[in-house]
Amino acid sequence: MPTHARDRLIKAAEELFYAEGIRAVGLERLLAASGVGRASFYRHFPGKDDLVVAVVRGAGERVLRWLTNEVKARGGEPLAVFEALAERFTHSGFRGCVAINTIVEYADPDSAAHRVAAEHKEDVIRYLDGLLAAAGQPQHAELARQFMLLFDGAMVTALRERTPQPARRAKAVAAALLE
Repeated sequence: MPTHARDRLIKAAEELFYAEGIRAVGLERLLAASGVGRASFYRHFPGKDDLVVAVVRGAGERVLRWLTNEVKARGGEPLAVFEALAERFTHSGFRGCVAINTIVEYADPDSAAHRVAAEHKEDVIRYLDGLLAAAGQPQHAELARQFMLLFDGAMVTALRERTPQPARRAKAVAAALLE
């Protein structure tokens, strides 16, 4: 467990929000799980929504690093994105995408949490665009958005089916798009 109060709050929030949902976890529960007092919480965050933004931003950065590393380890081809997802879907603690979950809970597009989650999705699209451009795909920008649709669809479907199959089906569709 991290030693600084801010880090402990973020770590506890990441775990609880991902496992149970953002709105389901109240401030008292966060304070108890993190071992941080109320006054210390407010020294670091003006309110829970500010903590949510920090959690979503940090999770988005980690997911993009993870995806980049996994794709590189699999040869760097665009379809490796779906192979990485298939592996991720096998983890027992898989609860979907932090950004999608946040967008669902904070449906107002003007909310800071929604905006940060949407920005993460745009970061992933830019990453996909770079992969597709490097692979010589002439319509890489549009393909990146289509891959993102498959990526997100596989995430949500994997939650329902509890198997890696959605990523494999998404990969097959993506391969057809590349032909």
